[in-house]
Amino acid sequence: MSTLLSDASKHLDLAIKHATVSDDLITRLRAPKASLTVSIPLRRDDGSLEVFQGYRVRYDDSRGPAKGGVRFHPGVNLDEVQSLAFWMTFKCAAVNLPFGGGKGGITVNPKTLSPMEVERLSRGYIDAIADFIGPDVDILAPDVYTNARIMSWMMDQYSIIRRQYSPGVVTGKPLAVGGSQGRESATAMGAFFVIQTLMPKFDRRPAETTVAVQGFGNAGSIIAELLAEAGYRVVAVSDSQGGIYSKQGLDIPSIRQHKESTREGVKAVYCAGSVCGIVEHEVITNEQLLALDVDVLIPAALEGQITADNAHQIQAKYVFEVANGPVTFAADQILESRNIYVIPDILVNAGGVTVSYFEWVQNRNGLYWSGAEVHNQLQQKMVEETEAMWCISQQESISVRSAAYVHALNRLGETVEAKGTHRYFRHA
Repeated sequence: MSTLLSDASKHLDLAIKHATVSDDLITRLRAPKASLTVSIPLRRDDGSLEVFQGYRVRYDDSRGPAKGGVRFHPGVNLDEVQSLAFWMTFKCAAVNLPFGGGKGGITVNPKTLSPMEVERLSRGYIDAIADFIGPDVDILAPDVYTNARIMSWMMDQYSIIRRQYSPGVVTGKPLAVGGSQGRESATAMGAFFVIQTLMPKFDRRPAETTVAVQGFGNAGSIIAELLAEAGYRVVAVSDSQGGIYSKQGLDIPSIRQHKESTREGVKAVYCAGSVCGIVEHEVITNEQLLALDVDVLIPAALEGQITADNAHQIQAKYVFEVANGPVTFAADQILESRNIYVIPDILVNAGGVTVSYFEWVQNRNGLYWSGAEVHNQLQQKMVEETEAMWCISQQESISVRSAAYVHALNRLGETVEAKGTHRYFRHA
């Protein structure tokens, strides 16, 4: 078992003690069902040929077809993809979606490619994995450095290969090619519903709560704006280039607008023209943001941001994992010993896969929902599952993370039991 996957599996080991499941399920969850590694040749714009490594993993499909994103990033490797597919298995079960866990990616820095090269690479990836995926087998979605346009290329290429229009193979598509209302903001909106559900349980009111967000990408920027609109004081945000901090609070809509219009990092926001005078600020690093004295910390960047090395520096009382796996197992144990609540990714960022499920359903039915319908269905799902996990946490006196895994394990266990386990066959 890989190092990263082994680390992720430790959360499973903690939850097993509080779940009523057969040994058959645990045995099945120790390794992915199928892993595929492919080579993708790309003809560059200058005529040269370069080969990139691609991956797709179906970790478990006992509850339905695998579901998971595709990321384009220099750090993508099989270990990472397997771990993310493992988390997706539990995420889908935790919020009761009829999916298993999948994930994919290409080891590439997309910023070094032209738009046409990105398109050719995206289509080449589908050419390589087409027999491994499908609307009833494994469904793709956007992830780090992939977006709706890339999803439309992937869906189109799969449709060309199959010689039939197949919108259900990919979610997170543009509306014009079968996408769903609300998908772009789904991850952040789902996280917002989780925060709004849990903070009153800690007697925390928005106006009295400070927030820092690491990762000012799609999910991070939207959750920052949603919280600011709800009355929370967002005092710090950062992206890969660095961050900004203001004790009085930041003007999040202006930061989003500036970054999206100029494609500059958030560090540059208060150094351009009239924006400079909006509020006094301090330029900080990502590491400094994590250690700020705030009430709520939202890691919304990449995995492994809070480790055993910096967990003792965390001052936030509540950590909401909008990114996948931003807190390592060792760090999680340290934070729990310090009575810091860590609300896990398999709940907090499940809004994205939930609305992806809604999109898949709409594609299959050919009937599309309004934005209000998507919003209401997402809110109902996230609040319901958050309450269920909180209840398990309180009843079992365990962390919310362990409660989320227990909740998911029980559902996965019911599926395995329905097909027969050792207990059944022993007495048959």
